[in-house]
Amino acid sequence: MTRTHWAAVTAVVLALLFAGAATVASAGGGTPAASTPSSASADAGFARDMSVHHQQAVEMSFVVRDRTDDEEVRRLAYDIANTQANQRGMMLGWLDLWGLPKVEAGSEPMAWMHGDGGASGHAGHGGAADDAEDAPLMPGMATKAEMAKLAGLDGKAAEVYYLQLMITHHNGGVAMAEGCVRLCEVGTERSLAQGMVDAQRSEVELMVGLLKKRGAQPLV
Repeated sequence: MTRTHWAAVTAVVLALLFAGAATVASAGGGTPAASTPSSASADAGFARDMSVHHQQAVEMSFVVRDRTDDEEVRRLAYDIANTQANQRGMMLGWLDLWGLPKVEAGSEPMAWMHGDGGASGHAGHGGAADDAEDAPLMPGMATKAEMAKLAGLDGKAAEVYYLQLMITHHNGGVAMAEGCVRLCEVGTERSLAQGMVDAQRSEVELMVGLLKKRGAQPLV
């Protein structure tokens, strides 16, 4: 079993334990209402935004599994899809437990992290401004054009482009998770975020190595 597989499995197991603890705590009759995060909190914002971020990683991973026969890349893609789908389910479950909407009308992505009242002003890895038609929603996310390009590649070209996009995606996810570690108030959510940081950094190292084996480098 590869190091990234162990990291992914560990992150999922820990997240399940944290989610279970959060469920028990939330269900307790003596839990004060004030302990539930507000819709504008970092806890809710991170859960919403990272759920969207994770969904794209799952989609990219399923795309590349259909475009290559390379078992090393297919195994990595499966690990990423499985881990992030599970974590996404936990975060959406927390929003349900807190009685908060999964989509907050009028709220800009990443407003919870920047504290700017809804205008995060970040740019994606392609350098597009937030108001551009094909701008990424959040740090590291691929644009529609990049997703379409990946879907049109096969074999080694698909492997290389997937690894490049996923390295950027993971780096953006790490920055978001580090924001939750700093700003989130729910301890179980901070723990899950730290697990994301550790696992995704490990996977980035692995993916850089896989790119090198294919004579390629991460995107700038």
